[in-house]
Amino acid sequence: MDVRNGQAYTTATYRLFDDKADFGKKAEGIAVGLTVGSWTDLPEVTKRKMEKHLGLVVSVDAHEPEGAAPGERYADITIAYPDANFSRDLPALLVTVFGKLSMDGRIKLLDLKPSSDFLSAFSGPKFGIAGVRDRLGIQDRPLLMSIFKSVIGYDLDGLREQFLQQALGGVDLIKDDEILFENPLTPLEKRVETCIGAARQAERETGQKLIYFTNLTGPTSKLRENARRAIDAGANGLLFNVLAYGFDALAELANDPSIDVPIAAHPALAGAFYPSPHHGIAAPLLLGKLTRIAGADLSLFPSPYGSVVMPKEENLAVQAALVDEALPLPKAFPVPSAGIHPGLVPLILRDFGGDVVVNAGGGVHGHPLGAAAGGKAFRQAMDAVAAGQDLAEYAKRHEELRIAIERWGVRHA
Repeated sequence: MDVRNGQAYTTATYRLFDDKADFGKKAEGIAVGLTVGSWTDLPEVTKRKMEKHLGLVVSVDAHEPEGAAPGERYADITIAYPDANFSRDLPALLVTVFGKLSMDGRIKLLDLKPSSDFLSAFSGPKFGIAGVRDRLGIQDRPLLMSIFKSVIGYDLDGLREQFLQQALGGVDLIKDDEILFENPLTPLEKRVETCIGAARQAERETGQKLIYFTNLTGPTSKLRENARRAIDAGANGLLFNVLAYGFDALAELANDPSIDVPIAAHPALAGAFYPSPHHGIAAPLLLGKLTRIAGADLSLFPSPYGSVVMPKEENLAVQAALVDEALPLPKAFPVPSAGIHPGLVPLILRDFGGDVVVNAGGGVHGHPLGAAAGGKAFRQAMDAVAAGQDLAEYAKRHEELRIAIERWGVRHA
C-alpha cells in the first residue's frame, strides 16, 4: 500500500511470536496503538477527524507449524502507517513503526516499504555502484578492498608503510579500521595526507587508481566539519559507523554537496539488532534497505563464509536490498566481509555476481610473502574466475596465488 484515498502510507512488516495471542486482534492493537492511540471509544465526529491518522492492518499471515516447539507459533503482520503522522526523516519513521513496539514481547521488524512521497526526501547513494566504478575507471570486474590491521599504536611512518604495501598489491579500495579514532600518533589531516601520498606512489608503480576510506569520527555535531577536513587533506572516501551515529547522520552527510566522496557504511553494533529470530531488525532492512536509503555507497556486512558468519540466505537478501531496482535510488555496493581469503573468490563471485567488493583483511596481511603479495593473490584469483579457469590450475603459473592456496585452501561450497 502506497496511496489510499489520496493519502500516502508506509508499510511495516513484523514477525510476532506468541503461543496464545489472537494475531488479528494484536495487529489491530498495533495499528491503533502506534497511531491514534485509541479508536472504538472515540465519538464519531472525532473519528472522522482522526481517520487520516489511523494505522491500517494490511495482512496477518499466521504460522502454526505442526510439531513446533513451544514458543514458535508466529504471524507475519503488515501495518500501513499514514505518512501524515511523521516527518520525512528515518528517525521519525523508525520511532513510529518500531519505537515502543520493539519492547513489546517477541517481535522483529522484517521490512519497511516507504511511500514514494517519503522516499522523495532522500537522494540515496551519491555515487553508488556506477559512480564508484567511474571514479576508479573499472567497469568489467569486481572490486578488491583491503583493511588496515593493527592500526592502534602505529605512528605515521608505520601507517604509511602498511598502506603502501596494500596498494602495491593491486587493491582498489583501502579502508581504515573502524576503531581508528582521532589520536596524537595519527591525527586526521596528517593520516590522510600520509596515506594519499602512499596511494600516489603506488599509482605511479601500478598505474591503478585507489580510493582510501578514512574513518570519520568525532562528536556528531562535528561530523560534517571533520568530513570536510579529511576531504581538504585529500581523502577520496569516508568510512562511517552508521549504527553508532544513526541513519540520519549518514543521510545528512550523503546529502551535503560539499562532501563529494563515496561513503562506506560499517556494520559495527549490527549484532545488537539482527541475529535474534525474535527481536530486533532484520539484516536485509538494517544493512541493506535503510543503509541505502540513508545514502551509503557501499555497505559492509558479515559474509556467509568466514569468521563472523551470517547465514547465506540472509546475506543474499542484504545484497538484494542494496541493488533492488524496485527502490528508486542508486544501487549500493555489497561488501561481504570477515574471514575472506583468495580461495573463496570463486564462491563469492558465484554467489554475489560481478557487482561486489571482495573485502579482505587477514587474507591480504596474512600472506606469507607480505601484504603486496596478498593483494596480488586476490587479483590473480579474480583473473582466474574471469578466464573460466580452475583456481588451483591457474595458481601453478602464479606464485602469489599458489602460496595463498597452500595456506588457506580453496572452498567450493
